[in-house]
Amino acid sequence: MTTATLSPSGLPAAANGLRWRVLAIFSLGFFVSYVYRGVNFGFAPYLSRELGLSASDLGLLTSCYFLGFACAQLPAGLLLDRFGPRRTEAALLLVAAAGTLLFALGEGMAALAAGRMLIGVGVSVCLGAAIQALSMWFPLSRMPLLNGLVMAIGGLGAVVVGTPLDWLLSLVDWRAVCMGLGGVTLAMALLLWFGAPEAARPGARESLGAQWRGTVAILRSAPFWRVVPLTLLNQGVFLAVQSLWVGAFLRDVGGVEPAQAARLVSLIGFAMMGGCVVTGWAARHLERLGVSLYAFAGAGMTMFIVVQGLLMAGAPLPAWLLWSGYGVFGSTGILTYAVLARQFDGAMIGRATTALTLTVFLAIFLCQLGIGMVLDLWPAVAGRYPVRAHLAAWAVLVGLQALAAIWYWMGARRYRGAAAA
Repeated sequence: MTTATLSPSGLPAAANGLRWRVLAIFSLGFFVSYVYRGVNFGFAPYLSRELGLSASDLGLLTSCYFLGFACAQLPAGLLLDRFGPRRTEAALLLVAAAGTLLFALGEGMAALAAGRMLIGVGVSVCLGAAIQALSMWFPLSRMPLLNGLVMAIGGLGAVVVGTPLDWLLSLVDWRAVCMGLGGVTLAMALLLWFGAPEAARPGARESLGAQWRGTVAILRSAPFWRVVPLTLLNQGVFLAVQSLWVGAFLRDVGGVEPAQAARLVSLIGFAMMGGCVVTGWAARHLERLGVSLYAFAGAGMTMFIVVQGLLMAGAPLPAWLLWSGYGVFGSTGILTYAVLARQFDGAMIGRATTALTLTVFLAIFLCQLGIGMVLDLWPAVAGRYPVRAHLAAWAVLVGLQALAAIWYWMGARRYRGAAAA
């Protein structure tokens, strides 16, 4: 393991290779967590048949991952700022590997739900650790693009749970796939522990009491709550649908066959990857032209609302175009992590990131569970739900996003004033 001490503002020339290793290793960790987010999309038909699950049951089982993820965020933020991203993520990935084993061997709803929750806890720092590590090794001006690259590599996980997972499940059962994922997770923990370089941790000198007071200060701050509502709904709705309900929507509303649905899910993943990189690059360059990162992120999240409206209305546009837009604009909420990174001291970035992620994953849990509950208000016929059931669920979510967008844009002038100061 290589050790280097440096500041967030710059690096010796000899350390340039280390920071690219940081980007590669922590991006791979986020890729693993993204596979776990969406793997139940492929498992859903098998779990429903084997366990006789309703839409509500399936939504609850899948969302246990997001609940575990959310519950771990505040403690994870303290761990990240005290022990650093390398050690924290490597240790917690061992919890994820144990949860995968429990899920693979589980015979009932309770064991499967417990396994999913442990997995969520275990991968809860993968995004926060990546953002914190990058902020230690790269200038903050590069964070929109770097965060986009991390999300793009993680987005390969969304591609994998489409057609590739569908093909794999035609060869082996879902329990064998789980066992394989457990092995990959263990290997990732070892790679982080022995392969990722270490950096100075400004928060390591703080007492736990001081760290907790810093967390409370973040949760009470006006800049935090100005960006949170729209971000949590953008990411919460996007990931809740992408990781579970997009297949049912395509089948029941779009009349799409399973093989084509799997291809569209992979397309959403590719679109998300491309969107993360392009928007991260564009954000940095548009700032030089006077367009704030706050405004650019808000425009992307607002366009996500528009795309959802077009999908609900059955707009006469190619499905690939609409769902590509869904993937591109559904990823723009990641830009607000870079917005927050500029609002707080470097010693608090881990806590600020995990505090935002806490709200996002609570939103995913509620959206995923809520969609299933709304669908169950209408009886399924031959395994399909009425079109109006899906549209009712989407209408509620789009309405909430519209209200959050109004709140977000009301803060644009205040953000410009703070940035100028």
